[in-house]
Amino acid sequence: MNQKEKALELIKTFSSGNIEMASSLLAEGYIQHNLAYGTGRDAFISSVEYLASAPSRTTVRNIRAFEDGDKVFLQTVYNFAGTGEQVAFDIFRFNEDGKIAEHWDNLAPLAGPNPSGHTQTDGYMQTEDLDKTEENREIIRNFLYDVMQGNNLEKTPDYFNGDIYIQHNTGIADGLSGLNAALGAMAEQGISMIYDKVHMVLAEGNFVLAVSEGTFGGALTSYYDLWRVEDGKIAEHWDVMETIADPSTWQNDNGKF
Repeated sequence: MNQKEKALELIKTFSSGNIEMASSLLAEGYIQHNLAYGTGRDAFISSVEYLASAPSRTTVRNIRAFEDGDKVFLQTVYNFAGTGEQVAFDIFRFNEDGKIAEHWDNLAPLAGPNPSGHTQTDGYMQTEDLDKTEENREIIRNFLYDVMQGNNLEKTPDYFNGDIYIQHNTGIADGLSGLNAALGAMAEQGISMIYDKVHMVLAEGNFVLAVSEGTFGGALTSYYDLWRVEDGKIAEHWDVMETIADPSTWQNDNGKF
């Protein structure tokens, strides 16, 4: 199996309960950044065993899968033991032995269509423009600095093809106009969305995933944003925001990032 196939096989073990498969894919010193779970291979195996024993079956539905160097990043819909559907971004890092050595993620409840009728997971599917991976990564790096971190807001229109922008955020309509309207409405309510630090920018072709840290309405927040770039402009956006849990509740000491 290649890295992408291994990552997909690992998340399938949540529904299959196949601990032998999970054990074969994971490095012994597996590092977990989901703060609700313990770290290490044994902790992951215990989670698989627990889900397999639950009265309600866990379901796993992968939507998109990408690979960037030693990392695979996935967009998936989970329903863990019947607790309700959640949309997630997972990132898996592979070691030199081809084992999954580290994991980061963001999860949020699955919601209905947004004001433009788009869901959190529908939209463009085809990975293409592999020769433009680094160019597209740099576009998003610059966009994060200029726009999301507020350093050069006057450059915002430069990143879009007019008002053509497909939005999958649950509360925002399509277009740069929809984004500006949503941000304006939040500002009126005294809600600020701040990106303080970018931790990772992963890319494959026309898709780029950024992992950022900041605050939303004053609460410490992890931002996972997936953008599709077309002809040098940002064309489509998916995201999962997650409030970072209080450290007193963490089940590992690895931190969210």
